[in-house]
Amino acid sequence: MQLAWMTGKSANASPPKATDESRFVMQYRPLGSSGLLVSPICLGSMTFGSPVGKSDAVRLVHHAVDVGINFIDTADTYEGYDRVLGSAGGIAEKICGAALRDRRDRVVLATKVGAPVGPGPQDRGLSINHIMSQLERSLKYLQTDFIDLYIPHWPDKETPLETTLKALDMAHRQGKIRCVGMSNHSAAQLCKSLWIADRWGYLPVAASQIPLSLLKRDFQHDLDFCAEHNIAVTPYQTLQAGLLTGKYRRNQSPPEDSRAAEKPGWMAEMSEPLFDQLEAIEKLATQIDCSLTHYALAWALRQPAVRSLVVGAKRAEQIDDAVASLAVTIPDEHFEQIDKICPFPWKQGDPVRG
Repeated sequence: MQLAWMTGKSANASPPKATDESRFVMQYRPLGSSGLLVSPICLGSMTFGSPVGKSDAVRLVHHAVDVGINFIDTADTYEGYDRVLGSAGGIAEKICGAALRDRRDRVVLATKVGAPVGPGPQDRGLSINHIMSQLERSLKYLQTDFIDLYIPHWPDKETPLETTLKALDMAHRQGKIRCVGMSNHSAAQLCKSLWIADRWGYLPVAASQIPLSLLKRDFQHDLDFCAEHNIAVTPYQTLQAGLLTGKYRRNQSPPEDSRAAEKPGWMAEMSEPLFDQLEAIEKLATQIDCSLTHYALAWALRQPAVRSLVVGAKRAEQIDDAVASLAVTIPDEHFEQIDKICPFPWKQGDPVRG
């Protein structure tokens, strides 16, 4: 259970609205070794700018904070559907900065660095030069003196990990970042980063942001490593761009305001095998009287080391719906069935133990 419902009802009973403060208590979770506590739902901002305009995005941030979400995620590249490789980005950071102007002390604010923000060779990557210049821009756009969680967005094959960690430690010593995460990095890369940090006295990685959902389990084997080394996992794409919300149906056109209708290039192919999986998962959700959305989020929060789910929203009710999923408990016997529907990634066999 991630929420306390002050009603005495079962975990899967219809929860009260998240705005009913007399009955709702958010249970915060430790963000790895950082000492910070975060809500199990993190508001993502990738669509801020387009299709979520500034005024609507500001209202979403305010609503999220008001219902107890204290974790906001953005990136220096985010600008919604207008994003193309190498465009300047910064739109989502500016919106978050405006939204948090009088709420900054109530949130753990995360942003990312490393993806291209221009056409030049120095406009990307995890070099000291790029990290320091982008950090200053992020601080300016976010209207803050420090970033709570600063995250290299993607691995950079051209820059040694030692160089990146040195830059992040410099920023920490300057008081500009409080803790460090990594995004889209494997357990092997996280392990190397911990070794480097221990050797040179750098700030250790506290969080890992990876894609993880019932339909995308590529990083599944990395979760045990993160749990063992106190690295909080904060997955994105847990609803798989809306595929796990129940809005898409076999042989039906996608809804007008859906990702598939607005930005089809950002969606997976909707094949017959995919709908077989979706319908089988929804059948399990129906058995415990919950929606597909709630089931998908509840499953992710049961995975090792997972502490908070980065969830995007266009409307306030979608935030409430994500928060309501925290009251759902998936029965233990469902997990074996889930693994059959959504096969676990390949795992090397054990010739000794079988």
